[in-house]
Amino acid sequence: MAVTAHCPSCGAPVVFKSASSVFAVCEYCQSTLVRHDQNIEDIGKMAALVEDRSPLQLGSEGSYKGVHFALIGRIQIKYSQGIWNEWHLLFDDMRNGWLSEAGGEYVLTFAEQVQEPLPAFDDLKIGQRFVLASQTWTVSNIENAECVAGQGELPFKVGAGYPVAAVDLRNQANFATLDYSETPPLLFVGEAVDFGSLKMANLRDGMAIPTKAVEARVFRCPSCGSPMAARSREILAVGCASCGAVVDTADESLKILSKALGRRDEQYAPRLPLGSKGRLDDKPVEVIGFLVKRCVVDGLAYHWSEYLLAAEHGSYRWLTEYNGHWNVVDVLSSPPAGGMIEVANIRYGSEVFKHFSTTQAAEVVQVAGEFTWRVRRGETSRVVDYVAPPLMLSRESTGNDLSWSRGSYVEPHVIAEAFRLKADLPEPTGVFANQPNSWRETNQGIWRLFWKLALAAILVQAFFIFVSSGKLLLRQDFTFEPLRGDEVQTREFEITGKPRKIAVHNQTSLDNNWIGLDMMLVNKLTGAAWPAARELSFYSGYDDGRWTEGSQSDEIVFLNVPAGTYYLTLDPDMAPDKLVAVRDRVEVHTAGAGWSNFVLVMIFLLIFPIFSATRHAAFEARRWAESDHAPESSDDSDGDD
Repeated sequence: MAVTAHCPSCGAPVVFKSASSVFAVCEYCQSTLVRHDQNIEDIGKMAALVEDRSPLQLGSEGSYKGVHFALIGRIQIKYSQGIWNEWHLLFDDMRNGWLSEAGGEYVLTFAEQVQEPLPAFDDLKIGQRFVLASQTWTVSNIENAECVAGQGELPFKVGAGYPVAAVDLRNQANFATLDYSETPPLLFVGEAVDFGSLKMANLRDGMAIPTKAVEARVFRCPSCGSPMAARSREILAVGCASCGAVVDTADESLKILSKALGRRDEQYAPRLPLGSKGRLDDKPVEVIGFLVKRCVVDGLAYHWSEYLLAAEHGSYRWLTEYNGHWNVVDVLSSPPAGGMIEVANIRYGSEVFKHFSTTQAAEVVQVAGEFTWRVRRGETSRVVDYVAPPLMLSRESTGNDLSWSRGSYVEPHVIAEAFRLKADLPEPTGVFANQPNSWRETNQGIWRLFWKLALAAILVQAFFIFVSSGKLLLRQDFTFEPLRGDEVQTREFEITGKPRKIAVHNQTSLDNNWIGLDMMLVNKLTGAAWPAARELSFYSGYDDGRWTEGSQSDEIVFLNVPAGTYYLTLDPDMAPDKLVAVRDRVEVHTAGAGWSNFVLVMIFLLIFPIFSATRHAAFEARRWAESDHAPESSDDSDGDD
């Protein structure tokens, strides 16, 4: 049941909707009130909230897993790189929860009691993995932050300057926070949620699609005097597009985070001008920031560009560009399992991503536009990329932060159309890590067609073999004696029907010997003859193992032999120094379907898939030549003798 009291400072009514709320901020005079049953204690003024782009406000309502909730309180927490909101939720079933809002990501968590001891704050490191509450977690963020402002009802006593030491944990399904501002520490477990799935109502006016949350702050660059602006207090750093200096907009004196570019520093112009508005995935976005990063590999410097996009519901997206290759990038709320250890493959969703490269120091070399954290030139991060074209997973880590993002390759014309650019973007150079293989679908289609045609050819060949299977016309045995050389004649046999192929097979008893056979197929009635000469030899022995040479059998085919009565003559020629008789079994049969045409057809069909497979492989070779797994060239493998 709600409890109503009056502010001791201004007399305004203060309503405690939740029985667990012990702390509230008077919305009229900002007095900090602590509830002691029905007595209200005023313990001072709460600092004013920092205006931001959040679409949420006290009184906003939503639904989570079918249970209605309302936003009844908020604290703002400041850390080294910005500010995030923690919204206190009251559910209709009287549960209390927290909706974290940071960088456009929404995470809903609930306090959870565990029996095992929680790890000490100082013992945790980025990327560390451990088991807690029956789940395996990876440490993704470690922060020493402070509460800077509050609003509405809260379940604990807090004020401006209240220290908040927190550790974020993630796995593929859930999110957890270890809060070390209390003793013993508190554990909150939940999950990242899609803003749309919460079915939020009573949002701030005009905030469904981000525009200016508050009046833009306009000032001049402390380095060169050029005009600069920050659209809201949420923006903590602005890079000067004229000189490259980066300014801390949260500092009243506009402290310079990193100095202007020097005369020798190369300055890059963004291909998407700051302020450009467009639609990606049919959702509005605006380019508000531009970064250029660099890494050095084997003495060569590689540069790429990153564009920060303001998106719906206070969220952010990224566009990256390298040598004309573009990717739309989103930070993952549910990252792949694993910590800092590099592996060959990562399974994420239904895809298997292969390790492509590891960049030990990706350095920011140019900054322009607005950012929600204190970005500065010279800061570095470690980046590990995995690819499953057209997708890329990237793990970026610093000393106190670990994040995963997923990029999706897009063609330059898609970006140009999305932002309605007047001029075409440059065509890509080379092959990018997750660029789709242009031969992939062609190669797959050609192989599918090949197997269909090959199957048809096999069925046709099988049909002809079945229809025209060989028929035995004659089988007769002969024994050839050495030095005699008598010509022999077979029995007669009949050939009927249309002209056909006739095969004559000789199976001999040769053993380290040879025999020559002059054969003639003779038509008994017409005298037409088809001569043929063959030589058979077969040798074997032992020489560091058994060996053989030649064959004891042979076959010859006579083509287009018409119907009639036929016989064969065989005139042997035998080795004069080998006085051994040779037995020969002669078989005559109609020849079955030939294989030469079938083989030629298969070779012809294979030309096309082999060509497409070669082109596909060449594309992949160009891709992986830029990776950490590039094959060594022959020059690299030559050593010094």
